[in-house]
Amino acid sequence: MTASSSKPSWIKPAAIGAAVLAIACGAGVAVFSQQKAPDVTFIGIDGQKISSQDFRGKVVMVNFWATSCATCVKEMPQMVETYNKFRNQGLEFVAVAMSYDPPNYVLNYAETRKLPFKVALDSGGDLAKQFGDVAMTPTTFVIGKDGKILKRYLGEPDFASLHALLQKSLSAG
Repeated sequence: MTASSSKPSWIKPAAIGAAVLAIACGAGVAVFSQQKAPDVTFIGIDGQKISSQDFRGKVVMVNFWATSCATCVKEMPQMVETYNKFRNQGLEFVAVAMSYDPPNYVLNYAETRKLPFKVALDSGGDLAKQFGDVAMTPTTFVIGKDGKILKRYLGEPDFASLHALLQKSLSAG
């Protein structure tokens, strides 16, 4: 340390910024994960209304995605595998197409890939807003039986840790 400086010379401003960002992001996830999931109504590609109230007492995954999102398309087969692995244990899954995604693209994608879970359209962007202004795809929420958000994944999740979280949440009383 020099006499004119109050911080050690080895601390770089960029390192401080990165540390603050990491702490802020970590704190944001911790606080966010304690939040209750919003009460929403999903509109399925078949026109069916699906209320989040219908999922009370169940573990739910809500995946915001787009047909134009390369990572979304890459992860979708693993999302299907995840759903198929846990659906008999009570997992519910809603894939929410972003407002900018043309409905006919979403319908074509869901039908040609035979997506086994509910696929919804967020035509007005209201669902993304209610889930905390989701802008990045994919963004996936895991919601516990108590209706609280257990985890939010930005980008493709680590599927091993996602499966561990689902197993724990589904087996919890």
